[in-house]
Amino acid sequence: MQEQTIIIADDHPLFRDALRQAVIGMEGHPEIVEAGDFAAARMAAGAHPEADLMLLDLSMPGVSGFSGLMALRSEFTGLPIVIISATDDATTIRRALELGASGFISKSSGIDDIRRGIQTVLAGDIATPETYRDGQEQDPDVADLIHRLHTLTPQQSRVLTMLAEGLLNKQIAYELGVSEATIKAHVSAILLKLDVDSRTQAVIQLGKINMALVA
Repeated sequence: MQEQTIIIADDHPLFRDALRQAVIGMEGHPEIVEAGDFAAARMAAGAHPEADLMLLDLSMPGVSGFSGLMALRSEFTGLPIVIISATDDATTIRRALELGASGFISKSSGIDDIRRGIQTVLAGDIATPETYRDGQEQDPDVADLIHRLHTLTPQQSRVLTMLAEGLLNKQIAYELGVSEATIKAHVSAILLKLDVDSRTQAVIQLGKINMALVA
């Protein structure tokens, strides 16, 4: 059986070590790739296309909240991502799952619960804390926004998250290896799908889904 590869992306060395201990104790002893910030997490995913899973801290240097999840989901569509966070209220968990996470593990979980969550996702299921009870999004505006975000293509999602990072069209074009005209077309499509008039408004809309993280 081919050895599994798990990417651990968390900026806290002590918690990365806890995640490592959880993974080491699994059957087969998966290969572990570590990343301490979002840029390193992205590089790790690119360098290990065979990776079976990424454990992603929701708040990492180089990215804001759910934007990191969205960016990675759009760029690495086949990589299951499990969100790891100390913010583990029902709203945060639900939004993570709605935005493409394959599971959610609270940072207050013990090693055995973390390992069980990882194994659940590797088996093809969704992992959530035992106390989590699914429900409807309480904010109708956010529910509508998440629906609109799902209409974006993977490339449009990437462009939107890069807009949120403050990058200019020419910088985005360089990063994605396409023409500036292509980026302008993507931005126009994003504004139309999000029903906003400017890139600034689009970024503000994206920020709304992170409100639960700072409330």
